[in-house]
Amino acid sequence: MPRFSVVVPVFEVRAYVRECLDSVLEQSYGDVEVIAVDDCSPDGSGEVLDAYAAREPRVRVLHLPANVGPGRARNAGLPYATGDFVLFLDGDDTLVPGALRALADRLAEAGDPDVLVFDHARTYWWGETRRDARAHLLGAGEGTFTVAERPEFLGLPRVVWNKAYRREFLEAHGFRFPPGHYEDTPWTFPVLLGAGRIATLDRICVSCRQRPRGTLLSTIGRGHFDVHDQYERVFAHLNSRPELTRWRGRVREAMADHCLEILAAPDRVPSGDRAEFFRRAAGLYRKHRSGDDSPVPAHQVLEGGWAAYRARRCAARARNALGVRGARLRAVGTEWIGRGWSLAHERLPLDPHLALYSAFSHRGVLGDPAAVYQAAREFAPHIRGVWVVRPERVPALPPGVEYVTPGSAEYRRLAARATYFVGNADWPGALTKRPGSVHVHTHQGTPLKFMGADLLHKPGARLGVDVPGVLRGADRWDHSLVANRHSELVWSRAYPCGFTSLRTGSPRNDVLVNAGPESGAAVRERLGVPAGHTVVLYAPTPRDHRRGGHAERFDLARFAADLRRSLGEALTLVVRLHPALADGPARGFGPSELHRRGVVVDATEEPHVEELMLASDVLVTDYSALMVDYANLDRPIVVHADDLDAFTASRGMYLDITTDPPGHVSRSYRELAWLFDSGQWRDRESARLRAGFRERYCEFDDGRASERVVRTLMLGEAAGAVPAPRPAPSPAAANAFPSSSAAFPSSS
Repeated sequence: MPRFSVVVPVFEVRAYVRECLDSVLEQSYGDVEVIAVDDCSPDGSGEVLDAYAAREPRVRVLHLPANVGPGRARNAGLPYATGDFVLFLDGDDTLVPGALRALADRLAEAGDPDVLVFDHARTYWWGETRRDARAHLLGAGEGTFTVAERPEFLGLPRVVWNKAYRREFLEAHGFRFPPGHYEDTPWTFPVLLGAGRIATLDRICVSCRQRPRGTLLSTIGRGHFDVHDQYERVFAHLNSRPELTRWRGRVREAMADHCLEILAAPDRVPSGDRAEFFRRAAGLYRKHRSGDDSPVPAHQVLEGGWAAYRARRCAARARNALGVRGARLRAVGTEWIGRGWSLAHERLPLDPHLALYSAFSHRGVLGDPAAVYQAAREFAPHIRGVWVVRPERVPALPPGVEYVTPGSAEYRRLAARATYFVGNADWPGALTKRPGSVHVHTHQGTPLKFMGADLLHKPGARLGVDVPGVLRGADRWDHSLVANRHSELVWSRAYPCGFTSLRTGSPRNDVLVNAGPESGAAVRERLGVPAGHTVVLYAPTPRDHRRGGHAERFDLARFAADLRRSLGEALTLVVRLHPALADGPARGFGPSELHRRGVVVDATEEPHVEELMLASDVLVTDYSALMVDYANLDRPIVVHADDLDAFTASRGMYLDITTDPPGHVSRSYRELAWLFDSGQWRDRESARLRAGFRERYCEFDDGRASERVVRTLMLGEAAGAVPAPRPAPSPAAANAFPSSSAAFPSSS
């Protein structure tokens, strides 16, 4: 008996059904069966299913004699399910990597509840991925509960495929799907209300494809009227069970929300049928009123007529249009006032003792600018340092840091008077470069992928990037800091402007070059890493060919388990996603939930990545410039380049990182796991590759870059020669270099 049965209704999804089935069958957790139901699909989808069943014993195919719709197709597949838990997956959707393993672990942790609710992401046809706005409800506890204890769960999306159901629970209650559209609604309410134990998993397990056509939500027609009948079925279920009648009011409000949402969408109910749809929804709302109902203001429109509803909608649209126009006018007025304020201050002399700092689009005291700031406090304390920081980032500033917010009057005043500008991104507003001011651009690492003007030939990577605007900002640079001659050449090409390159080294890397054996101990303790553990830092870079940047390369839980088998139980996997992904759905695909269970440490929100590098024994990355910084530590680096061709085609690479690597390179997950299993991740060849890489790309990093910048550009001292870099100490875990002559296993 398998742990999971996945029931997949299939109708006119030939273009997607292979991806759907592969997403289930290629899971790292393989104790699963698939019941695929061909709902008399006319596009040959059934033939695809038969081909899978012929070569994969875990797949069973049912061919229905007539089309019955997704609900009754699921009903047809349910009797053949033999797994402990049942999942439903539509034929054009997919399970994300690691989903079944995460579900199995959570079910075991919760003691096999009746229902496990998990998260999903909607992937739109134009490429955007969105997590559900109510996902925060899933992380509110680790035990089990009933709907009576947490009634807010009835407000989660009423879809069938965001839950795992204990099969014996389904059979005991005889749950089945009704005919018609919106069939998930009369399934979800009875299931949740009937469950004695519900658990949650705060992780995205299903990627729901949002097609521009071919689905109910992208189709205009009278099929949307089925929603009224489906709610009537829910009310009939409540009426047949006296213990459930107290839920009538909550279901009534859910019905009102649902119907008004459908009516407000421009591409669902035909324009000629909208009045009828409204009247039916309003009739249901009045019909199921009970004496103890408290009115919800948003639903009062259903107490009136169609004309009143239309008038209210027109008024709302007018208010929104005026609000947008007013906001634009206010923004223009504010800009003109601010510009006048700046011009007034630009008539005053520059303040030779004032420096402005900004890092990563004003996110805080970070990176190279932070290192220069700290050095200036030591070697040039007479220079006042002020940071430009976004309002939401202010609470995280270290004590005593002086700051201004972008666009504020105080920012404009200081920007008009400052002599020194030190940053690694553009400055806010229409900043005027005054004669005598010194603009120092530190960059954000050694360029491995295309930047600046080179993006003009990479339209995918240019999405959202104003290259001419970037170059106009670069015209203000006086000095560009470089850590190697490669960077010097690339920056002069990518930003063909009038700056001077300074071979100072990277200020942010001083802490790495000067690291001692215990430099990462405090960070390890803060992250909860047990003493004596080997720490693997996994830091992937975003993908320009994926909107939003996130690409799930492999199952993190499987990687952590494989590392423990190879390196021993004293192993901690630290995951650091790119900061650009911290606020999006990326962490919901695994890191957050695995962090909660102690499988990995999710360090995405750690502000100082150099501290994570100090705390680690080996870096696993793909195409991140972090590898160049990490080479200063002289610790092992593994490059996982499983999609190099796609990455190079979409973004462009200045280096072929597979022929000029800082360590061994894997081209598949199997190769990556084998590198650690065989010990080659830290063999003599990896040390030789790292030494050559370090010599080429860390040539100006000597641990004094920050001091050099301050003395040269702020104190006016003559620039000294940059000495050759010194070998940095390695942690104990990286000192052993077992030899190995084994070859890579075949890729998979």
